[in-house]
Amino acid sequence: MKEDQLIQNTIDFVKKELQNAEGGHDWFHIERVFNTSKLILKHEEGNTPVVKLAVLLHDIADPKFHGGDESIGPQTAKNFLESQSVDEQTIEHVVKIIVQMSFKNSLEKGTKFTSNELQIVQDADRLDAIGAIGIARAFNYGGFKNRELHNPDVPPNLNMSKEEYKKSTAPTINHFYEKLLLLKDKMNTETGKKLAEERHKFMLDYLDQFYKEWNGTK
Repeated sequence: MKEDQLIQNTIDFVKKELQNAEGGHDWFHIERVFNTSKLILKHEEGNTPVVKLAVLLHDIADPKFHGGDESIGPQTAKNFLESQSVDEQTIEHVVKIIVQMSFKNSLEKGTKFTSNELQIVQDADRLDAIGAIGIARAFNYGGFKNRELHNPDVPPNLNMSKEEYKKSTAPTINHFYEKLLLLKDKMNTETGKKLAEERHKFMLDYLDQFYKEWNGTK
Protein backbone atom coordinates (compact mmCIF):
# COMPACT_ATOMS: atom_id res chain seq x y z
CA MET A 1 0.00 0.00 0.00
CA LYS A 2 1.26 3.47 -0.85
CA GLU A 3 2.13 5.79 2.03
CA ASP A 4 -0.52 8.39 1.12
CA GLN A 5 -3.27 5.77 1.15
CA LEU A 6 -2.06 4.32 4.47
CA ILE A 7 -2.04 7.77 6.07
CA GLN A 8 -5.53 8.52 4.75
CA ASN A 9 -6.83 5.18 6.03
CA THR A 10 -5.30 5.95 9.42
CA ILE A 11 -6.88 9.41 9.50
CA ASP A 12 -10.29 7.90 8.66
CA PHE A 13 -9.88 5.27 11.39
CA VAL A 14 -8.83 7.80 14.05
CA LYS A 15 -11.62 10.23 13.19
CA LYS A 16 -14.16 7.46 13.63
CA GLU A 17 -12.65 6.21 16.90
CA LEU A 18 -12.47 9.70 18.44
CA GLN A 19 -15.77 11.12 17.20
CA ASN A 20 -17.16 11.39 20.77
CA ALA A 21 -13.87 12.18 22.54
CA GLU A 22 -13.35 14.88 25.17
CA GLY A 23 -12.54 18.21 23.49
CA GLY A 24 -8.88 18.30 24.45
CA HIS A 25 -8.17 14.80 23.18
CA ASP A 26 -10.33 14.70 20.05
CA TRP A 27 -9.52 14.55 16.34
CA PHE A 28 -8.61 18.25 16.28
CA HIS A 29 -5.90 17.61 18.90
CA ILE A 30 -4.52 14.85 16.68
CA GLU A 31 -4.68 17.12 13.63
CA ARG A 32 -2.80 19.92 15.41
CA VAL A 33 -0.08 17.55 16.60
CA PHE A 34 0.09 16.04 13.11
CA ASN A 35 0.67 19.47 11.55
CA THR A 36 3.25 20.43 14.20
CA SER A 37 5.13 17.17 13.67
CA LYS A 38 5.37 17.94 9.94
CA LEU A 39 6.74 21.39 10.81
CA ILE A 40 9.38 19.83 13.08
CA LEU A 41 10.27 17.25 10.40
CA LYS A 42 11.28 20.11 8.09
CA HIS A 43 14.17 20.85 10.43
CA GLU A 44 14.89 17.52 12.19
CA GLU A 45 15.91 14.07 10.94
CA GLY A 46 13.26 11.38 11.22
CA ASN A 47 11.39 8.63 9.42
CA THR A 48 8.34 10.48 8.11
CA PRO A 49 5.89 7.52 7.89
CA VAL A 50 6.74 6.39 11.43
CA VAL A 51 6.25 9.91 12.80
CA LYS A 52 2.95 10.40 10.98
CA LEU A 53 1.52 7.03 12.05
CA ALA A 54 2.63 7.46 15.65
CA VAL A 55 1.12 10.95 15.85
CA LEU A 56 -2.17 9.85 14.34
CA LEU A 57 -2.49 6.84 16.65
CA HIS A 58 -0.93 8.19 19.87
CA ASP A 59 -4.24 9.00 21.60
CA ILE A 60 -6.40 6.32 20.01
CA ALA A 61 -7.30 5.07 23.51
CA ASP A 62 -5.94 7.50 26.11
CA PRO A 63 -5.69 5.70 29.49
CA LYS A 64 -7.41 8.67 31.20
CA PHE A 65 -10.63 7.66 29.47
CA HIS A 66 -10.17 3.90 29.82
CA GLY A 67 -9.87 3.39 33.56
CA GLY A 68 -6.12 4.02 33.52
CA ASP A 69 -5.46 0.98 31.29
CA GLU A 70 -2.26 1.77 29.38
CA SER A 71 -2.40 -1.35 27.19
CA ILE A 72 -5.51 -0.56 25.14
CA GLY A 73 -4.00 2.26 23.06
CA PRO A 74 -0.84 0.44 21.93
CA GLN A 75 -2.81 -2.75 21.21
CA THR A 76 -5.46 -0.87 19.22
CA ALA A 77 -2.75 0.83 17.17
CA LYS A 78 -0.97 -2.49 16.59
CA ASN A 79 -4.18 -4.22 15.48
CA PHE A 80 -5.01 -1.40 13.07
CA LEU A 81 -1.53 -1.30 11.51
CA GLU A 82 -1.55 -5.08 11.09
CA SER A 83 -4.91 -4.78 9.32
CA GLN A 84 -3.20 -2.40 6.88
CA SER A 85 -0.36 -4.88 6.22
CA VAL A 86 2.26 -2.46 7.61
CA ASP A 87 5.68 -4.07 8.03
CA GLU A 88 6.53 -5.48 11.45
CA GLN A 89 9.49 -3.15 12.08
CA THR A 90 7.37 -0.04 11.52
CA ILE A 91 4.57 -1.38 13.72
CA GLU A 92 7.00 -2.14 16.54
CA HIS A 93 8.52 1.34 16.32
CA VAL A 94 5.13 3.09 16.30
CA VAL A 95 3.89 1.06 19.27
CA LYS A 96 7.05 1.80 21.27
CA ILE A 97 6.55 5.52 20.65
CA ILE A 98 2.93 5.36 21.82
CA VAL A 99 3.94 3.47 24.96
CA GLN A 100 6.79 5.81 25.85
CA MET A 101 5.73 9.31 24.84
CA SER A 102 3.39 10.46 27.62
CA PHE A 103 4.42 12.90 30.34
CA LYS A 104 3.42 10.52 33.13
CA ASN A 105 5.80 7.88 31.80
CA SER A 106 8.63 10.41 32.02
CA LEU A 107 8.08 10.32 35.80
CA GLU A 108 9.22 6.70 35.89
CA LYS A 109 12.88 5.98 36.53
CA GLY A 110 14.95 3.56 34.51
CA THR A 111 16.16 3.01 30.96
CA LYS A 112 13.63 3.96 28.33
CA PHE A 113 13.26 3.47 24.59
CA THR A 114 14.15 6.51 22.50
CA SER A 115 14.49 7.44 18.83
CA ASN A 116 14.50 10.57 16.71
CA GLU A 117 10.93 9.78 15.76
CA LEU A 118 9.83 9.48 19.39
CA GLN A 119 11.46 12.82 20.17
CA ILE A 120 9.65 14.54 17.29
CA VAL A 121 6.25 13.05 18.15
CA GLN A 122 6.72 13.82 21.84
CA ASP A 123 7.68 17.44 21.14
CA ALA A 124 4.71 17.96 18.82
CA ASP A 125 2.32 16.52 21.41
CA ARG A 126 3.81 18.55 24.25
CA LEU A 127 3.61 21.76 22.22
CA ASP A 128 -0.16 21.23 22.01
CA ALA A 129 -0.23 21.08 25.83
CA ILE A 130 1.22 24.58 26.29
CA GLY A 131 0.46 28.10 25.10
CA ALA A 132 -3.06 29.35 24.34
CA ILE A 133 -4.37 25.96 23.26
CA GLY A 134 -2.68 24.23 26.18
CA ILE A 135 -4.49 26.56 28.58
CA ALA A 136 -7.81 25.91 26.83
CA ARG A 137 -7.24 22.15 26.95
CA ALA A 138 -6.31 22.22 30.63
CA PHE A 139 -9.50 24.01 31.67
CA ASN A 140 -11.62 21.95 29.29
CA TYR A 141 -10.36 18.74 30.91
CA GLY A 142 -10.73 20.25 34.39
CA GLY A 143 -14.36 21.03 33.60
CA PHE A 144 -14.84 17.54 32.17
CA LYS A 145 -13.61 16.16 35.54
CA ASN A 146 -15.50 18.81 37.56
CA ARG A 147 -12.33 20.13 39.17
CA GLU A 148 -11.86 23.48 40.89
CA LEU A 149 -10.28 26.23 38.82
CA HIS A 150 -7.96 27.15 41.67
CA ASN A 151 -7.76 26.58 45.40
CA PRO A 152 -5.05 28.50 47.31
CA ASP A 153 -5.26 25.91 50.09
CA VAL A 154 -4.19 23.08 47.74
CA PRO A 155 -0.54 23.63 46.77
CA PRO A 156 0.94 21.99 43.66
CA ASN A 157 2.70 18.66 44.20
CA LEU A 158 6.04 19.12 42.46
CA ASN A 159 7.42 15.65 43.22
CA MET A 160 4.67 13.32 42.08
CA SER A 161 5.25 9.71 41.15
CA LYS A 162 3.58 8.32 38.06
CA GLU A 163 0.79 6.78 40.14
CA GLU A 164 0.20 10.00 42.09
CA TYR A 165 0.00 11.92 38.83
CA LYS A 166 -2.56 9.49 37.40
CA LYS A 167 -4.75 9.73 40.52
CA SER A 168 -4.51 13.50 41.03
CA THR A 169 -7.76 15.46 41.39
CA ALA A 170 -6.05 18.81 42.05
CA PRO A 171 -7.39 22.17 40.80
CA THR A 172 -6.58 23.01 37.19
CA ILE A 173 -4.15 25.83 38.08
CA ASN A 174 -1.98 23.27 39.87
CA HIS A 175 -1.58 21.44 36.55
CA PHE A 176 0.43 24.38 35.23
CA TYR A 177 3.10 23.83 37.89
CA GLU A 178 2.89 20.04 37.93
CA LYS A 179 3.22 19.66 34.15
CA LEU A 180 2.64 22.51 31.70
CA LEU A 181 5.39 24.88 32.88
CA LEU A 182 7.85 21.97 32.96
CA LEU A 183 7.43 21.05 29.30
CA LYS A 184 9.59 23.81 27.79
CA ASP A 185 12.69 22.32 29.39
CA LYS A 186 11.67 18.79 28.40
CA MET A 187 11.66 19.47 24.66
CA ASN A 188 13.92 17.09 22.76
CA THR A 189 14.60 18.83 19.45
CA GLU A 190 16.03 22.26 18.72
CA THR A 191 12.90 23.08 16.73
CA GLY A 192 10.68 22.01 19.62
CA LYS A 193 12.66 24.14 22.04
CA LYS A 194 12.29 27.22 19.82
CA LEU A 195 8.56 26.71 19.34
CA ALA A 196 8.05 26.22 23.08
CA GLU A 197 9.56 29.56 24.11
CA GLU A 198 6.67 31.80 23.03
CA ARG A 199 4.02 29.40 24.29
CA HIS A 200 5.73 29.13 27.67
CA LYS A 201 5.87 32.91 28.02
CA PHE A 202 2.17 33.15 27.13
CA MET A 203 1.33 30.81 30.02
CA LEU A 204 3.39 32.86 32.47
CA ASP A 205 1.62 36.04 31.34
CA TYR A 206 -1.73 34.27 31.67
CA LEU A 207 -0.98 33.14 35.23
CA ASP A 208 0.09 36.66 36.18
CA GLN A 209 -3.24 38.02 34.93
CA PHE A 210 -5.17 35.13 36.53
CA TYR A 211 -3.81 35.86 40.01
CA LYS A 212 -4.43 39.60 39.68
CA GLU A 213 -8.07 38.91 38.84
CA TRP A 214 -8.37 36.17 41.47
CA ASN A 215 -7.11 38.51 44.19
CA GLY A 216 -9.08 41.50 42.92
CA THR A 217 -6.00 43.62 42.26
CA LYS A 218 -6.78 44.29 38.60
